[in-house]
Amino acid sequence: MPEKKTATPIVDYFVNLRRKKNTKLDSIDLRIDWRPLNKKLGKALKRTANAVGKPAYPALMLFKGLVLQRMYNLSDVELEDQINDRFSFPRFVGLGVSDEVPDATTFCRFRKELLGQKLSEKLFQLVLSQLLKKGDFKQGVSVDATVVESSRRPRTTIEVVPEDRAESDTGEQVTISHSDDTEAAWLKKGRKTYYGYKVHMASDPTYGLVVGAHVTPANRSDMNELGQLLSEIPNEIQGGCYADKGYTSKANREVVRQNGFKDGIMDKAVRGQSLTHSQKVRNKCISSVRCGIERIFGTFKRCRDYARSRYVGQAKVEQEFFFVALSYNLVRARTLCFR
Repeated sequence: MPEKKTATPIVDYFVNLRRKKNTKLDSIDLRIDWRPLNKKLGKALKRTANAVGKPAYPALMLFKGLVLQRMYNLSDVELEDQINDRFSFPRFVGLGVSDEVPDATTFCRFRKELLGQKLSEKLFQLVLSQLLKKGDFKQGVSVDATVVESSRRPRTTIEVVPEDRAESDTGEQVTISHSDDTEAAWLKKGRKTYYGYKVHMASDPTYGLVVGAHVTPANRSDMNELGQLLSEIPNEIQGGCYADKGYTSKANREVVRQNGFKDGIMDKAVRGQSLTHSQKVRNKCISSVRCGIERIFGTFKRCRDYARSRYVGQAKVEQEFFFVALSYNLVRARTLCFR
């Protein structure tokens, strides 16, 4: 990155006189201690110079740029343009008015560096650990899963499969779907089919923060992922584990107890035996607690453009999720009444 011009402090001073004070990004920036993240990035990436020998852009600055990208649903090119155009963006990432803004390809390469070092979840957890110190997280967690469609829509073709030793070349027609995203899978929900991935997520019912998650192909059952999901939740969170009927099984209830949570999985009626009145009341109470996670999924898909992934492959889709969840947690923490 080019060295700052000598007039930078003066220019910054007059620009700051014109800027709007106490913006959303300013408030978020003050709530987070970025030093642990900067230390983590420095150890993992060891960035000293770019390809042409100039000093590299600070890793924390590029990371905060990627957070802004998902907070405002920007492409790499739009992110570069907005940092150039707005006052609050360069101030949040730590750029002066005379500093050169990283271009779109720089952000793209940095995202790949984070993926190669598997840093996205670790950085998400570093921010989450700070938020967990500011509130009371004794109510437990809500768990659920949602489908995220692949960025590559399958191309459907109809091929004619000839019958062996038949007199003609005609045969049965078979529908075959091809996709560049080979790690995604098909899933049918109701009358609609999806091709993509499934996000298994845990949230805090009190504050509505995302506290743990992982991504699988869409055809993986929710029931089989509960153990891994609960193991990803920080130890500071205690209480019940609230889940819908899709998680109902004797094995999952045991998994909940083994991970130190109270059983909050809803009861499900079985063939020939309906739910008792007390079970219906219990289900209603659990539903009133766990419904908040549905709103988070709605926010991700409606406001963070995460109904369909931007990238190909399970690892990239999971990395994208952690940036979506991190940006959501930062905005959410700004409006919460933490002590």
